[in-house]
Amino acid sequence: MTMNQQQKPLVVALEQFQQQRPISFHVPGHKNGLLSTLPQAYRTALAYDVTELTTLDDLHYAEECIAEAQQLLQKTYKSDASFFLVNGSTVGNLAMIYATCTAGDVVLVQRNAHKSVFHALELVGVIPVLLAPCFDPYTKTAGHVEVETVERAIAQYPHAKALILTNPTYYGVVHAALQEIVNVAHKASIPVLVDEAHGAHLQANASFPKSSLQCGADIVVQSAHKTLSAMTMASFLHVRSDIIKSSQVAKYLRMLQSSSPSYMLLASLDDARHVVANYTDDDFAHMMQLRARFIEALQRTVDVITPADPLKLCVRVVGYSGFQLKEALEAQHVFIELADNEQVLLVLPLLTKDQHYPYDEAVEKIERAVNVLQQQTPQHTEAPMLDYTDEVTALDTYEEGQCTLATFSEAIGRKSAEYIVPYPPGIPLLVKGERITTKHIEAIERYVALQCSIQGEHRIEQQRLYIMEE
Repeated sequence: MTMNQQQKPLVVALEQFQQQRPISFHVPGHKNGLLSTLPQAYRTALAYDVTELTTLDDLHYAEECIAEAQQLLQKTYKSDASFFLVNGSTVGNLAMIYATCTAGDVVLVQRNAHKSVFHALELVGVIPVLLAPCFDPYTKTAGHVEVETVERAIAQYPHAKALILTNPTYYGVVHAALQEIVNVAHKASIPVLVDEAHGAHLQANASFPKSSLQCGADIVVQSAHKTLSAMTMASFLHVRSDIIKSSQVAKYLRMLQSSSPSYMLLASLDDARHVVANYTDDDFAHMMQLRARFIEALQRTVDVITPADPLKLCVRVVGYSGFQLKEALEAQHVFIELADNEQVLLVLPLLTKDQHYPYDEAVEKIERAVNVLQQQTPQHTEAPMLDYTDEVTALDTYEEGQCTLATFSEAIGRKSAEYIVPYPPGIPLLVKGERITTKHIEAIERYVALQCSIQGEHRIEQQRLYIMEE
């Protein structure tokens, strides 16, 4: 079959189905939106919220329009097999770990991985070996694992079943030595699994940093909704490996993904792939020109940090915390991705040459927000960053046992019974089974003082944590 990247087979199939003016005697119960009492704009969209009907294929055993759309995705990303995900990158992280590991296996994992990675490791029942990242002084965030750390970990755990990395980081830091790390792991016959939630756009143009697939990773999961045009929860999973069979990944996706996938999510994935496949040098030049103009205008008022990924910007106002800046921006109806003690993070649009964005309006509102902010008392303190003193740390297997509440001081030196997760970005401050240090407690107290949202089963407001009884 000749693959035409101008086509959107799933989008077209849905359009053709609706042109029949179908009468529904099937699920879902809103009956093409007729019975919904949502506002009209929602009800119009619900006409496309259908199920596995004739000509619309079946995600779990795709043979028609979904199969063709996924084959186009495979060609776009140059993989052995690519899959549409309707349960977010979380289900992709679950599937790649289930497909690679079994209970009791040792797995090397970047310490600043997303919580979904750690949840998957716990569900599978592996023994995680945490690899400490280096500190990125430019964005003032945890960065990537160095080659030497990976080499040391493999020397200690030569029979590890997988190496799990994150690239790029939430803040757009791209691993300059990823290909070298992949080569080190492959030399030991260890597959490399990458949570590339923030890198679905890297394949769009050669001027972007190299994607993890281009660096030789075996399985890569991408949130197509983060930097591409897909709907929230819509993601990609790609396999290109001599170690892991794509059929094994497909098996677990059939188990873990919804048996009633959203066709609106699937169509948005087909559309997002179309954007990447047809993105031109002119598109990239146009996007970068508007971006440069935006940054230049912002720099009249704020400090702008530009990570390697051009779709990410960190914005700072000297003396003020990112949380204060976030509040001031939202008062002007400018909503950013996240805030931390130092800055706010902006996710920029992947524009094509015929698209524009309200950058000028945004600059005006940001300037007003900063003017209001600078009338307030600065609340900037030292950032609650952890100093990862141990480069390679093995955790005990996840055994469900007795746990108890302990005061902060009592918890030091004990194992955490739960995950403590500042959100966003969703990177655990404490991993279940990890020994609690004074640094952890200090970081928690600073996050609380900054009124950061902290997920997890805890009693932080009472200065208590759940610890394992040993």
